[in-house]
Amino acid sequence: MEELNQKQSWAERALLLTIGLGAMLAPLNSTMIAVALPRLIATFDTTVTAASWLVTTYLIAMAALQPVAGKLGDRIGRRGLILGGFICFGVVSIGAAVAPNLPTLIFFRLLQAISGAIAIPNGTALVREVVPAHRRATSFGLISALISLAAAIGPPLGGLLVQLAGWQAIFYINIPLVVAAVSLGWWTIPAHGVESSRQSFDFIGALLLAMALSGIAAIFTQSRHSSTLVPNSINLILVVGLIIVFLWHELRHRDPVIQIRFFRHRVFAAANGAVGLSNLAMYVTILALPQLLTQQGSWNDFQVGLVLSALSGTLIISSPFGGRLADQFGRRWPTVAGLALLTIGFVPLAITAGKISLLPLIVCLAIAGTGLGVSMTGLQTSAIEALPPQEAGVAAGVFSTSRYLGSIVGSSLLASLLKSASGEDSRFGAVFLLVASAAFVSFLVSFGLQSRVVLANHQES
Repeated sequence: MEELNQKQSWAERALLLTIGLGAMLAPLNSTMIAVALPRLIATFDTTVTAASWLVTTYLIAMAALQPVAGKLGDRIGRRGLILGGFICFGVVSIGAAVAPNLPTLIFFRLLQAISGAIAIPNGTALVREVVPAHRRATSFGLISALISLAAAIGPPLGGLLVQLAGWQAIFYINIPLVVAAVSLGWWTIPAHGVESSRQSFDFIGALLLAMALSGIAAIFTQSRHSSTLVPNSINLILVVGLIIVFLWHELRHRDPVIQIRFFRHRVFAAANGAVGLSNLAMYVTILALPQLLTQQGSWNDFQVGLVLSALSGTLIISSPFGGRLADQFGRRWPTVAGLALLTIGFVPLAITAGKISLLPLIVCLAIAGTGLGVSMTGLQTSAIEALPPQEAGVAAGVFSTSRYLGSIVGSSLLASLLKSASGEDSRFGAVFLLVASAAFVSFLVSFGLQSRVVLANHQES
């Protein structure tokens, strides 16, 4: 029996490593591209606006497609989608590296996002299905640490690769990760049988959802180039119309892509709301602080990066710790405590409009990063456990979309606030007030989580 448990433990660890390696691809490629943009603009003799679509299309596709891919995994099984997504990511990364012009590169970046959107929610759902409840949050914490690590090392790694081997290297670097993930995954990912559904797949709902989410993301992305917080009225009307049609269709369909009733579940709604708000606060801070620091003094990029590492470093370190706390004390209270720390860390920035000395700034960022790491696994585990196992894929996809939308909305609001306010103090005062407010509301929303592990419509060990 002991030997069997040891084999199960090693298999579980290998599976978590597989899912973690695959999950690293998305944030790594989301952040590496930022430092390569100047070289790409020069290579293809294009504009900043045109090149920004390399970032925009990637984020929109990742945000829009994950719920659909998760639902598909719930219907047909996860192994083929995960492995296929990994392999496709590797192939299209090679295509991106040899792209002869910007439109071709944007096309392959879009295919990268589609591949990641297929694999990532199904990997998360597989962890929910395979790992027992008493170890589940710890497992998510380890994966979250790998994701945060990938996001943190993306800019310096991308800068090094571009300097040594050109912009193509940021795409070739994906190949070792893909090979490792596929090799491990071929051995570790179980071929679970899925009970066939008599209902046809909701292709119309999937298309409407992707269009609606893409429209929402596009409105906020385009607002970065506007001097007002109010989006274009025609675009807004079109997106609202799409959302209404989507909701009407889903309420009528027998097996919709997303059951609207999911959001009547207090825990599911609270977890998605809190992750969107907390990610908005984090993303705005990461984007705003470099601008503030470079305006205040002779800060170079390396020094700014070191300051921000207080946020990203503590996030990476505290994520596994947060998972263990959530397994030991339940999902709610570690998450509430983490989001309280997030708020406490950002309040001094709001009070001073970011004008605090270096040491207090680093302390504030470390407190906020620790809070994010402690809270994130409780939020993710709560969202996925709130729905039955057969809906784990769509639960994972919706949760990931909520996180991406927080980033997209945050970056768009930041751009609008910096343009609309007059005077440096006024601009950054409004920015960090937004950050602290979003963190505080996420703290309040997190009280909607369950204090103990409550499993939806089933029993687990």
